[in-house]
Amino acid sequence: MRVFESTDMLPVLVLLIIIGAFALIAIVAYIIHRILHPKLKNEVEKPTDDQAVQENLDRLLEPVEDEETADKIAKYKDEDE
Repeated sequence: MRVFESTDMLPVLVLLIIIGAFALIAIVAYIIHRILHPKLKNEVEKPTDDQAVQENLDRLLEPVEDEETADKIAKYKDEDE
């Protein structure tokens, strides 16, 4: 009398093989992520808050071409400081 026959263990063996294959894929993906993540993080440089504000202002505001208006703006800036 055999306790475990080969036909009884076949579904369990298939399940273990499938779980093992997925575990191997997950481990490889995790290792690749850990290796590449610092490299990807260093490539992208985030601008500082001041740089971001200046870029948005330069994009949205147009330069003043009228001399009289430019003088008024300069005078206002001088009074503000």
